[in-house]
Amino acid sequence: MEQKKRVIALGFFDGVHNGHAALMRRTAQVAREIGATPAAFTFDPHPQTVILGRPMPLLTSPEDRADLMRKYYGIQDVIVEPFTPQRMKQPWREFLEETLVGDLGAVHLVAGHDYHFGYKGEGNPQRLQQTCQDLGIGCDIIPKVEQEGITVSSTYIRTLVAQGEIERANEFLGHPYTLSDRVSHGKKLGSTLGFPTVNLRLKENVLSPAKGVYATKVILENGETHPAVTNVGTRPTVDDGNQLTIEGFILDFQGDLYGQKIQMEFYKYLREERKFPSFAALTAEVMHNAEQTREYFAAHP
Repeated sequence: MEQKKRVIALGFFDGVHNGHAALMRRTAQVAREIGATPAAFTFDPHPQTVILGRPMPLLTSPEDRADLMRKYYGIQDVIVEPFTPQRMKQPWREFLEETLVGDLGAVHLVAGHDYHFGYKGEGNPQRLQQTCQDLGIGCDIIPKVEQEGITVSSTYIRTLVAQGEIERANEFLGHPYTLSDRVSHGKKLGSTLGFPTVNLRLKENVLSPAKGVYATKVILENGETHPAVTNVGTRPTVDDGNQLTIEGFILDFQGDLYGQKIQMEFYKYLREERKFPSFAALTAEVMHNAEQTREYFAAHP
């Protein structure tokens, strides 16, 4: 059987931000021109987690990264390989010639200006470009992307998300900050307020947005989109514990979403989380937040 021809974007792609977008768009463009499949190659976990021996907090899980690449940039094949100690010791040329070209059928590679690969990161953009030329395959190195004089990077966007600066984070991402999960049963606080509730669990090593209340959208499996008021935090008015929860109260929707895979898009930070003197006071504030959320989406259709 003839091997599939792929144009492959190389990187970790945490958050799939505006810097990555330049790589993806070029990958999709070349793939269309030469009749190949647009693809991306990434690792899980983050190489730094294995090299440094401590977890790297991330914007997105591997599954969410793949969904974002397909949704926004038309990448068809997202290849997620385990980053193992063996992979860490693989010489750069072997990774390029045997893995990318030999195993995955790369006929064109696209990488960022700071892409390093192989043992001790000895593979770099110059070596990548020269070796691709020697092998007779295409190669593009994408220069750094800046916004407002700031280099667009996952590190910068992680800081914004952790501080609750979600609107600015979205400007650098180029799309809403997104989490996903299968809906599990929670404390059903929303149903006592008259809203269906969805509870999301953070996936392993995924960074939590700053505690507080957000205007969000929930995308259901059937593609329906509904505004939601989402609380990130420990729910101090109704709980005594310190367990972090992400709880969305869906507006203008009736039904049970238990077991469905949903995506939650974050748009605006409304207020910090706080303890209210009574459940009635909490209810009044959530109703106010629901009104703020409707107003936000009316102004930003």
